[in-house]
Amino acid sequence: MKSGTVALVTYRRRLADFIALTKPRLNSLVVATTGVGYLLGVNASIEISVALHVLLGAGLVAGGAAALNQIAERDIDESMHRTRQRPIPTGRLTPTEARLFAVGISLMGLVELALGTNIVTAAVAATTTIIYVAIYTPLKRRTSLATIVGAIPGALPPVIGWTAARGALTLEAWVLFGIVFFWQIPHFHALSWMHREDFRRAGLPLIATQDEDGRRTGRHAAFFSLLLLPVSLIPTAVGLSGKPYLFFAGGLGLGFLFLAIQFMTTPTETHARRLFIGSLVYLPALWVFLLASRQW
Repeated sequence: MKSGTVALVTYRRRLADFIALTKPRLNSLVVATTGVGYLLGVNASIEISVALHVLLGAGLVAGGAAALNQIAERDIDESMHRTRQRPIPTGRLTPTEARLFAVGISLMGLVELALGTNIVTAAVAATTTIIYVAIYTPLKRRTSLATIVGAIPGALPPVIGWTAARGALTLEAWVLFGIVFFWQIPHFHALSWMHREDFRRAGLPLIATQDEDGRRTGRHAAFFSLLLLPVSLIPTAVGLSGKPYLFFAGGLGLGFLFLAIQFMTTPTETHARRLFIGSLVYLPALWVFLLASRQW
């Protein structure tokens, strides 16, 4: 193989590793949810430039936070089967390289948001990173309550999108926050139960790793699914959606709650997987109908 070809292959591999640090599959949800928040917040016509700025900025900030998380948890990633092939545990990237990259794209994202949208949006994005990296990440090693704390930055992307459109933290922004917040808990409990042995191997004190029969994990999933149901109906009350949305959101929420109750009463791998897949269907479906119902 020629030296030029070797250099190109090496460059591509390193580029792929830096991209992997940003957890692109997970953060595609962050970008999409940010976009939903922006579309719901727009009163008149969509400003393409603002939309692009908020999506790019949110993606950079989320990617930087994900990379900082992987740096802090490189020992945990090394002990878990599902994460041990990540760039830092394998030594393909050093923590110093990853840190420079993470801080760099985070700052780029914040500048992008501040200059391309507004200061409020940049402040919400900065708050997301601080809670995720400085509070949630170290707390994961100490208590199962970290799951609740971690749901806070996870629920802020639609708020980032909304403030980019409106420039303020209004009631509607917090309604969107509430939907994602309560959705995340059953979503994560299903995931953590499916991978409980991996999380246990890493020494993380999650509910799933301390729950021998799965019923406690199931109860938490069902409880937050139950809370999600009324919260998901509030958009109609605050003028974010038309009345047909109530029927769709109610039916979708009842279906999601049914899956959570199934997992609670019979906490098997199959029911955990059904709840997890159901969570992946629930949120995009809710967003699509919420956006569509604004026209009714």
